[in-house]
Amino acid sequence: MQSLLHTGLLKLPSTSRFEWSASLLLRLYLAPIFLQAGWTKLLAFNDTVLWFEHSLNLPLPTLLTVLALGSEIIGGVFLLLGLGVRLIALPLMLVMLVAAFLVHFENGWLAISDSSSWLANQQVLDAAEKKQRIIAILQEHGNYEWLTSNGTVTILNNGVEFAITYFIMLLALFFLGAGRYVSLDYWLQQRLHSH
Repeated sequence: MQSLLHTGLLKLPSTSRFEWSASLLLRLYLAPIFLQAGWTKLLAFNDTVLWFEHSLNLPLPTLLTVLALGSEIIGGVFLLLGLGVRLIALPLMLVMLVAAFLVHFENGWLAISDSSSWLANQQVLDAAEKKQRIIAILQEHGNYEWLTSNGTVTILNNGVEFAITYFIMLLALFFLGAGRYVSLDYWLQQRLHSH
C-alpha cells in the first residue's frame, strides 16, 4: 500500500476487472455520433462539398468531403465492432480538430448559448436577448405550450465544446484500445496469440 501511495497510483483490485467497460462505453457513445455525421454529409454530398470549398476554403473539397464522411461512417462502424479502434481513432481525431478549429473556433467554447456560463462570450450574451424575443413571438403567435412541450427554446452557439470533447474521448480510446471481451480487436488478438 505504501508503494502504491508513493507513486500516486492507487489501483483498486476490484475495479481492474471492469477496465474494459470504459472503452466499450466510449465506443458506444461515439459510434452513433460519427455514423450520423457521416450519413448527413453523404445525404447532402454536393452541399457539403460547396461548404468545404466556399465557407471553409479547403482545397480539394470533393476529396476532403469523401475522406471526412468515409472516416465518420467507417469509423462509426469500426467503433461499434471494436475493430481497429486505435487506428480509426486517428482520422476521427483529425476530423474533430478540423471541426473545432475551422468550423467552431470563432464561436468560442459553448455549444449551446448559456448566458449564465462563465464561458459565455459576447455572441452568447447577445443570444439571451434574441431568445427572449423568440419566446415572446411564439407566445403571441403560436401555441407556446405545445411548441415547448418537449423542451425549452434554445439557441445554439456552435462552439468547440463537442468537437474537443469527442477529440479527448477518441484520444482516450487511442491509448486504451477497444477493450477486452466485447471487441473484435480483443478476439482477433486472442486468436493470433493462440497460434
